[in-house]
Amino acid sequence: MYIYDDYDQRIVDQRVVQYRDQTRRFLAGELSDEEFRPLRLQNGLYIQRHAPMLRVAIPYGHLSSTQLRKLAEIARKYDKDYAHFTTRQNVQYNWPKLEDVPDILAELATVQMHAIQTSGNCIRNTTSDQFAGVAHDEILDPRPWCEIIRQWSTFHPEFAHLPRKFKIAVNGAVEDRAAIWVHDIGLNVVKNEAGEIGFKVIVGGGLGRTPIIGSVIREFLPCVHLLTYLDAVLRVYNRYGRRDNKYKARIKILVKAMTPEAFASKVETEWAFVKDGPQTLTAAEIDRMKGFFTVPDYTAFAGDDAAYVQQQIENKAFSRWAERNVFKHKQAGYAAVTLSLKKHGVAPGDASGDQLAAVADLADAYSFGELRVSHEQNLILADVKQADLFELWEKAKAIGFATPNIGLMTDVICCPGGDFCSLANAKSIPIAIAIQERFDNLDYLHDLGEIDLNMSGCMNACGHHHVGNIGILGVDKNGSEWYQVSLGGRQGNGAALAKVVGPSFAQEQMPDVIEKIIAVFVENRSGEERFIDVFDRIGMQPFKTRVYAKEIA
Repeated sequence: MYIYDDYDQRIVDQRVVQYRDQTRRFLAGELSDEEFRPLRLQNGLYIQRHAPMLRVAIPYGHLSSTQLRKLAEIARKYDKDYAHFTTRQNVQYNWPKLEDVPDILAELATVQMHAIQTSGNCIRNTTSDQFAGVAHDEILDPRPWCEIIRQWSTFHPEFAHLPRKFKIAVNGAVEDRAAIWVHDIGLNVVKNEAGEIGFKVIVGGGLGRTPIIGSVIREFLPCVHLLTYLDAVLRVYNRYGRRDNKYKARIKILVKAMTPEAFASKVETEWAFVKDGPQTLTAAEIDRMKGFFTVPDYTAFAGDDAAYVQQQIENKAFSRWAERNVFKHKQAGYAAVTLSLKKHGVAPGDASGDQLAAVADLADAYSFGELRVSHEQNLILADVKQADLFELWEKAKAIGFATPNIGLMTDVICCPGGDFCSLANAKSIPIAIAIQERFDNLDYLHDLGEIDLNMSGCMNACGHHHVGNIGILGVDKNGSEWYQVSLGGRQGNGAALAKVVGPSFAQEQMPDVIEKIIAVFVENRSGEERFIDVFDRIGMQPFKTRVYAKEIA
């Protein structure tokens, strides 16, 4: 993984000193709330419903065991002994004291971490495939390119005050596991007819109040021009994006209003001025960055581990876990393992200090001291020997991270909602837990197969409800918390937005509503057909009829 040089460390250390003095001045009454607000947001600090919230950057979801132990220590020392992993592959602390935040940032800096640009109208944390570098279907490892983007975008003076926040995702595999179609910019690694590797550039995607699937504005971008082209896209956005209305300020609104073709034309015109400028990447710089993401010291294996295969035959519970939580590795004899942070009855994405420290130990013992965060709010050990999987499974069970539900309905993507967020219209965590409790039979869940259930507490869509096979949105209805249900969304290849079923439901109705939706799926399913395939085949009406049957009667 990328290691800071003296320049990187100096920048982060200086930011800590600056923010410590800014906090001191605010607490002394020398800065007003209005003056302090942009300063704290530039350092990842929000004021939430009950307390401040600090969002810490995890670039493209990569962590070392040392960094994870520091996150565990901060959770114990400055929070209520837990942390929350987000859909931007970041981590949030929901209960820090405002006066302690400079100390937290100072501690983060000792392990090459920070909270810079985790908020504000700037380029946020670049995200990627949680299996980057190990995926069996990978065309190109996207991590060096994510790091290049991170360095280019951090403190970029021209893009520090964009019309609105800006998010970039990079996918290097055949299957899109980075949700590139619903980002401001999505970069997909492709090969052209000559066999050269470059990027397909997708612009104008995003969720929130106006969900839009992105548009391809360039089919093939040579790798050396990555930054010059991103410069051109951001400059066009900075020039033409609206600043008079924050609800219409995202680049997706500009692309739609201008049309993707007209927007692409303006980008090409702008790009002509910078295409061969100083931001053009040299072979030496690309190689330097790739040098931080070298192949670990793998043991050579001829094929699958025989004991691992036999253990699956002999132990049904282990076999079920291996089926759902173990991902095929490009290196023979290895696997990538997803540790589920979706144990039933626990807020999705949450982990205690002890759990984080235990995962750090697992990373050291089984995965070269590194781990990943997925935008589905789980943790990944990317380089585990198949021969170690049974032992790892037993240890993961002991800390509550071995629920075999990855990709199943209880692997819920869920924002903190009204329990914490001041923007939320409704709570999301209690609904997610209630649904998990209703569907707590693992045999039944496995029979149902893959179902993405995503939930957001407000229209900002931090829970990605628009691209869930089943999406739930918290809404305010005459001062009460209600929930709007949508069906048919999907992320990845063939991304599509869900359609709203109809009028919203009261909180106590939600487990029953989901149960009715699943009943319609089961009744209409053919063989092992997936939920999304059944929905595509039979449409919305059967589901709508069932969930509103009582009201209609």
